[in-house]
Amino acid sequence: MLDDLKPGLRYSATITVGEALAVPASGRLLGETADMPPVFATANMIAFVEWTCVAALAPYLSSDQRTVGTRVDMTHTAATPIGMKVTAEIELVEIDGRRLRFRANCRDEIEPIGEGFHERTIIDHARFMQRLVRKNPG
Repeated sequence: MLDDLKPGLRYSATITVGEALAVPASGRLLGETADMPPVFATANMIAFVEWTCVAALAPYLSSDQRTVGTRVDMTHTAATPIGMKVTAEIELVEIDGRRLRFRANCRDEIEPIGEGFHERTIIDHARFMQRLVRKNPG
């Protein structure tokens, strides 16, 4: 399956920005209470790009493989209010061994809101989980 993975793979996904994806909710998760605008949080835009890449890769990975995010270089250039749809479009632009590099573009219903690159690494799920247990045996 992985042999079929080639640069040029494209995938897109669309979500509706709800309150849970907005800046105030993200701050509350971190214990912050500052009064912030109710717009799509940058951290959640990046997470949306990551999960769009995960979905794009799913058909190419074996049952014992996963990918983990290893690098993000994104701009967030426009605010998106709660209730508006956001689309992430990704394209696999480079494969270097287990490292996968994606170009990402995000837009809401009105305008582009962000762009950049995201890298993921293919891992052996069982080995990765064993390392986690060794790191945190409790």
